[in-house]
Amino acid sequence: QVQLVESGGGLVQAGGSLTLSCAASGNIFSINIMAWYRQAPGKQRELVASITSANSTNYADSVKGRFTISRDNAKNTVYLQMNSLKPEDTSVYYCNAALRLATDLKYVFSYWGQGTQVTVSS
Repeated sequence: QVQLVESGGGLVQAGGSLTLSCAASGNIFSINIMAWYRQAPGKQRELVASITSANSTNYADSVKGRFTISRDNAKNTVYLQMNSLKPEDTSVYYCNAALRLATDLKYVFSYWGQGTQVTVSS
C-alpha cells in the first residue's frame, strides 16, 4: 500500500556532507510526522530528527547544529542534510512516516523505509 524509498547514502570523509532523501508513495491521504532514525551495529535504533506537517522539527542532541531535516509536502518527501559528519555518525539510516491512508482515515499508521548506509571515514 505504501512505500518509502530512501536514497543518498554513501561513503564520505569526516567533515564532509551528505543529503538523504526519502519519498513516500502509495495510498496516502496525509503524512503527520516524517523522521529519520539510525542504527549502528550492536546498538539500538535511535531517533535522529523529525518534522511535523507544520514543519516543527526535533533533533537528537548529537546532531544539533550539524543536521537539518526538511520536507516537501507536495512530493511526500523528507530530506536530511548532514554536515560536519563524524565517524560516529556511521549507521544505517531509516526513514519513518506516520500517516493516514486514503482508504482508512481513522488510524495513523507507521511505515519504514529499507534503510541506507552512511559510512564516515576518519
